[in-house]
Amino acid sequence: MANSIMIIYPYLYYGNWVFDDAAAGLVREPFVAGIPEMIDRLVDNILNAREGFKLFFSATQFPGHQSVLEWVKEDAGGNWYREVGRSEEGWLCPALFKYFDEAPKRIYVRAEGKAR
Repeated sequence: MANSIMIIYPYLYYGNWVFDDAAAGLVREPFVAGIPEMIDRLVDNILNAREGFKLFFSATQFPGHQSVLEWVKEDAGGNWYREVGRSEEGWLCPALFKYFDEAPKRIYVRAEGKAR
């Protein structure tokens, strides 16, 4: 892992939140099982987020993070996380391991509008 803060650029594709990351070998990698609803809340105030936005994430706290996901359990090759302060859970698929050697106990996130 080269960086402690990573960034991806999710966007809506046929109604599903997905992202591309050529360096990780991912194309239209979908967010599923509770994560789309978390993203919807995170980008609620970002203009044109459906067309793409910046999502910063890290296993270590960083200034300006908006949300914290806490690890719940491993399941089906991926990992379930719960957003701090909420009861809903979301599943992050094995693509998580393209960014982390092991599932972090906490993931700090921040969403921003994408510069044009």
